[in-house]
Amino acid sequence: MIDDDIRSARTLPASFYRDGSVFDRVKGSVFGRSWQLVLDAEQAARPGSLLPFSFLAGCVDEPLLLARDEGGTLRALSNVCTHRGNLLCTKPENGAQHLRCRYHGRRFALDGRFLSMPEFEGVRDFPSRADDLPRVQLGQLGPLLFAALDPVVAFEEWIAPVRKKMDFVPLEKLVPDPSGSRAYEVAANWALYCDNYLEGFHVPYVHAALAKTIDYGTYRTELFGWSSLQVAEAAAPADAFEGTSLAACYFFLFPNTMLNFYPWGLSVNVVVPVAVDRTRVVYRALVLDPARRDRGAGGDLDRVEREDEEIVEQVQRGVRSRLYDRGRYSPAREPGVHHFHRLLTRLVG
Repeated sequence: MIDDDIRSARTLPASFYRDGSVFDRVKGSVFGRSWQLVLDAEQAARPGSLLPFSFLAGCVDEPLLLARDEGGTLRALSNVCTHRGNLLCTKPENGAQHLRCRYHGRRFALDGRFLSMPEFEGVRDFPSRADDLPRVQLGQLGPLLFAALDPVVAFEEWIAPVRKKMDFVPLEKLVPDPSGSRAYEVAANWALYCDNYLEGFHVPYVHAALAKTIDYGTYRTELFGWSSLQVAEAAAPADAFEGTSLAACYFFLFPNTMLNFYPWGLSVNVVVPVAVDRTRVVYRALVLDPARRDRGAGGDLDRVEREDEEIVEQVQRGVRSRLYDRGRYSPAREPGVHHFHRLLTRLVG
């Protein structure tokens, strides 16, 4: 366990970042109970749209399906036929009126209700609710859609700090920018990547160019139940959000979603645990003001990402040391890391 008092607390042990059995426990107890971004959900915008996706692809990998019915209602359903487990939908579709399994012909409505099944005459107690497709919870923030299988926290509780703190940003006007879609492979444990994100302590040492765009003395962290927010004021007033002095607002939503708000828009990072020492970071960009894209704290995200990867991969090599176990927290600079570690140990033990 992590001491609640950051002044007395010690960090997670090095074994957390290198032990395969711990990694497997985390996948079930943390990620299986999390909210996750549905990538490219805008493809299911029209009635009759179907979009198959995997819940946290590469880690949990639960096959799901977005289906928008003729009335425009969007639902997330299991993408597995309730007869013999075949995948129902394997590619995006438009104009669908129902779902039909290509294995034995079972049909479902776009809300998941069982409709029909050939050659099932004489089967007792059939159909039942078990023949419907299970539904999955959805939540929305502006154009961002999130799904959960068995969440440890309600969506509105999870997302409330973002709604409150970012109410000056017209989220509904954010436009997805395909050019900002990319993924990075990092040779490090997923939690090390999150640890690094959750403190600005390293900025003057690792991100020389970024450090020039912010006033490091104003860098601060706010903690919430299942999230944290890091803010920094701009070194140049022209690089701040209109009507404020803020250069950037960095939201971390437990356990692995990062919403980075800049004057130009929003960069989203989804941290995907692939193996105990391998992580995929998926980026998406949504734009408000293209003219400000290359300026300020959000101006060169690829460079910042590469710098972060280099230092995190170095730390992964370091935590393999027989001579290192755990460290301490800076109360001034690492409350976000401490908060993250407490949430992890609450769920994993």
